[in-house]
Amino acid sequence: MSRDEQKVSIDGHRLTLTNLEKVYYPETGTTKGEVLDYYARIASIFIRHAADRIATRKRWVDGVGTPEQPGKMFFEKDLPEHAPSWLATHEIEHSTGTKHYPLVQDQATLMYLAQLGSLEIHIPQWRVLSKGDPGTITSDTRYPDRMVFDLDPGEGRGLADCIEVAHMVRELLNGMGLDAYPLTSGSKGVHMYAPLDGSATSQQVSDVAKELARSLAADHPGLIVSKMKKTLRKNKVFIDWSQNSASKTTVAPYSLRGRFTPTVAAPRTWDELADPATVEHLRFEEVLERLDDLGDLLEPLAQSAGAADAASITDADPDEAPQDRLTTYRSMRDPKKTPEPVPDRHGTTGDERIFVIQEHHARRLHWDFRLEHEGVLVSWALPKGPPTDPDRNHLAIQTEDHPMEYASFEGTIPKGEYGGGEVTIWDSGTYELKKWRDGKEITAVLHGQPDGGLGGTKEFALFNTGSHGPNEDPARNWMIHLKESSADDAAPRSKKTKTRKTRDDEAEVSADGPVEPAEYAPMLATIGEVNAVEQDEHDWAFEMKWDGIRAIATVRAPTNATPGSVALVSRNDIDMTNTYPELAELAECVEVDCVVDGEIVALGPSGRPEFGRLQQRMGLKKARDVEEERAKTPVYFMVFDVLEVDGESLLRDSYDQRRQRLFETVSEGEHIYVPEAFDGSLEHAMNSSKQLKLEGVMAKKKSSVYLPGKRTKTWLKLKHATTREVLIIGWRTGNGGRAGTLGSLLVAAHGPEGLVYMGRVGTGFDQDQLEMLREKLDGIARKTPPADVPAEQRKDANWVTPKLVGDVEFGGITEAGRLRHPVWRGLRDDIDPEDVTV
Repeated sequence: MSRDEQKVSIDGHRLTLTNLEKVYYPETGTTKGEVLDYYARIASIFIRHAADRIATRKRWVDGVGTPEQPGKMFFEKDLPEHAPSWLATHEIEHSTGTKHYPLVQDQATLMYLAQLGSLEIHIPQWRVLSKGDPGTITSDTRYPDRMVFDLDPGEGRGLADCIEVAHMVRELLNGMGLDAYPLTSGSKGVHMYAPLDGSATSQQVSDVAKELARSLAADHPGLIVSKMKKTLRKNKVFIDWSQNSASKTTVAPYSLRGRFTPTVAAPRTWDELADPATVEHLRFEEVLERLDDLGDLLEPLAQSAGAADAASITDADPDEAPQDRLTTYRSMRDPKKTPEPVPDRHGTTGDERIFVIQEHHARRLHWDFRLEHEGVLVSWALPKGPPTDPDRNHLAIQTEDHPMEYASFEGTIPKGEYGGGEVTIWDSGTYELKKWRDGKEITAVLHGQPDGGLGGTKEFALFNTGSHGPNEDPARNWMIHLKESSADDAAPRSKKTKTRKTRDDEAEVSADGPVEPAEYAPMLATIGEVNAVEQDEHDWAFEMKWDGIRAIATVRAPTNATPGSVALVSRNDIDMTNTYPELAELAECVEVDCVVDGEIVALGPSGRPEFGRLQQRMGLKKARDVEEERAKTPVYFMVFDVLEVDGESLLRDSYDQRRQRLFETVSEGEHIYVPEAFDGSLEHAMNSSKQLKLEGVMAKKKSSVYLPGKRTKTWLKLKHATTREVLIIGWRTGNGGRAGTLGSLLVAAHGPEGLVYMGRVGTGFDQDQLEMLREKLDGIARKTPPADVPAEQRKDANWVTPKLVGDVEFGGITEAGRLRHPVWRGLRDDIDPEDVTV
């Protein structure tokens, strides 16, 4: 035989390997013989991950060619008629007829496929198994034993961006209790696998993967896209979740790729991916060398995925297997990490059907609408809540069935877990079923609580709208309609909660004494992006963002016998009543007792709030100091929310309802203002804010309830410039005019494992601030740095105990986690040091 042809015996089968000198990768001169050698050496590991899975192939019989003249590729599912009879195969019925797929069960099969020019071998996430000898296998489970994500860079993005997204996906998967194994795909992006126990169907796994991808795209719209439309992928990383479908395949781990160089879908360590800029795709020679040093990095995936061999899985028809309607629900939750109920099995339906509507402050606020049916709560997510107008239907997205125990669930799902956020019961009760056509139409009369969100009895119809696009699951897309007969008084009313106790639990305050502050922590906003709000801006209200300090005011209205009183408490529970005595005027602006939320500001010569001027009033306690500074720098209270009126809690009322009560409750005075929300579009609001030289705009969901102490995404800060709080951990010696004070501050914030250094701030100070800061810093000096600070930043550094909170404006965060171009704005004594986090 010629050097270009060999007959070999593999696994007891005779194969003829031909054209061994043919160049398959012209750019590197890699020959077919080298390709066959690679697959022969990698076979034992390759088979570990590809066995029992149908193999589709991409064949380049004449090689991959060059960029100028690419080789011709054939995509092949069916085996050729001349295929050896000893090959294990699996039959699948397609619309075009039955196709016989090979199963890569041994080295002989792998070498046979490589001999045909099959550079790439693609496999699904589910396995087929047989009893007895290899041969034609006619049953499969379609129950995946792993979940996969294909992170693909669009134009303008690269491998490093995919790796950044991979870390985000890993965090979500870990939060679900799933391990994550990354591969550089050998093509453009990254593949990620998570092992599953094989109890969920492909459709169920695909649904979960889709939701994870959508949630990441919603949180990072400038970086990630999860929709299939290719025109949306420019400057984005596409998270392809669809390869979890039973009909889809992914290139097998350790497969060569048909690129112009012989790269491989190669497993990587997370340590390797810690610095994305240094990562490149691996060639087959490198993969073989790594195996000698690192072994199979996917070994844990091979051991746990499927958690079974042929003896533990039967070839029964999956449709005949007992159905557990909570399989998907359980696969998405770890009872050790979430307070949600996770029962072993679904329940049974009683004589009286129940419903629950839960308000869910997850990544995006929505309402979960659940109806008891066949022992579970059939569930839909309503992004805009139940409709209040028969002429306007609302979107309803069907989600996984929930257990009956979920009907009474309220609590906080931890961050990182599926659906992380606050869950409260908006309304609950029983319902009368009028119609239930599975997957098509449901009509029910809901009997809610008298003080529930529905406001009594309402009749709703749910109907399926089918697919919204070629890659949408039609089973998920529904609308919900309020029946005309129950439209009267249909406006949703949130449940009232009991008034919170005051800090003095021993006795009531006497009628002529000072009012005790109510224990309400301010609801907090999240920094948001304008383009995220513009998509549905009619659902939002826009207020100007005032540059001051937050305060909760507890007000007792004046009576014939008493003048009324006001107690002011900061965000960190510091009593500020005596620091700002002019705001006692608030008692004269109300006729009822109330608790309101607002911002204390000091105005500059231009009439706009200036945080620097407010610094002169902050922290003063002596009456003489307060009066002296008050004459120079008066303050004003911008009241923007009301939490309680005459003992009635308004926390569960919507933003619109609370604003109406606010204007009915508080009138303006010399130092008290009740600003109107902006009347116009978000664009106009942002432009007006910029013209007024304000910080930006507060966007508040009109349907949002008030969650004390919670940072939510129903309130967003839309800023022209970015500001944040920092902890001072040290200072560096100054030169010239600053020789007696300081040159710059070293700042940090709390991270998961301690303080995280965030850089230096050297601009924005005036002489008074420098002298004041130096005096304070000298009083909290220490010998060692409280955080890990790079050596080059320690020169001339003086360390302090991290007790002082500062406010800085900055232009972004560097890859190293440092503030870019920070400018000092002032100290914050209204924020606890422990609350300053990365």
